[in-house]
Amino acid sequence: MRTVLFVLFDAVQSLDVTGPAEVFAGAEISRAGSYRVRTASLDGAPVRTSSGLTLVPDGTLAEARAPHTLLVPGGQGTRQPDPRLTEWLRAHGPGADRLVSVCTGALLLARAGLLDGRRATTHWAYCDRLARDHPAVQVDPDPIYVRDGRVSTSAGVTSGIDLALALVEEDLGRETALTVARHLVVFLRRPGNQAQFSAQLAAQTARREPLREVQQWITEHPGEDLCVESLAARARLSPRHFARAFQSETGVTPGRYVDRVRLEHARRLLEDTADGVAEISRACGYGTPEAMRRAFLRALGAAPAEYRRRFRPAPTH
Repeated sequence: MRTVLFVLFDAVQSLDVTGPAEVFAGAEISRAGSYRVRTASLDGAPVRTSSGLTLVPDGTLAEARAPHTLLVPGGQGTRQPDPRLTEWLRAHGPGADRLVSVCTGALLLARAGLLDGRRATTHWAYCDRLARDHPAVQVDPDPIYVRDGRVSTSAGVTSGIDLALALVEEDLGRETALTVARHLVVFLRRPGNQAQFSAQLAAQTARREPLREVQQWITEHPGEDLCVESLAARARLSPRHFARAFQSETGVTPGRYVDRVRLEHARRLLEDTADGVAEISRACGYGTPEAMRRAFLRALGAAPAEYRRRFRPAPTH
């Protein structure tokens, strides 16, 4: 029996709690005796979530026994937390077999010194803050979750479900995790290194309509000629004016934006289809498998074939 203790506090993000809790509770239903889900707040009092829901904890943190898995959710309440909560985490976090955060719960773990020297992630909007305020933490802003030894951190809200499913699969095997995922009507596992947001969201949306149209064109036609001259002609601007305006309004150069879109599209095809690498390289505008291979090694540290082997979901039957 693995005890999973959820730390509750005012202005917690409700889905950070209920999403993973449903995963572990579902695993307990599937395999009785697997998990015991508990919740606790500093004083044992009910907490009001950021969405206005009220959660009633099972008890106080002071009374809670050392759990197998200590899970710290995120939410607005992580911005200026009660100092007693930070101290409790600093004192009791090391005693848990497994330490987990969802979304900005990573900020609480970092405040308590529990992420020092470790690789971690959090919601994309707070990765810069985490890196700035806690330079001892190796912040990776891209993945939906990161696992570093006994410490696991995840990105925004629903990624907590992905991480919880990965933990259930580690503890109880793929079939149990798949049963829970089917019950919740979610994928068994999005790869942990899947990007938190698309290339379009990673860049700003251009203000001017011709540039916005070009952004959309790039996304829908990654295999086309996307050189600056071609894109500038589509926007009815000179190449020099287009390049300056695009970077000014999106925050990235046209070339960098195209690279991101092509890489994202290629990753999705490798994960979701059985198309060959040569076919995918052509569809994504790389031209040759070698060009695509170089792009993957540069951005991800893995060749396309290795990426597919590691991150394409295994067949269910």
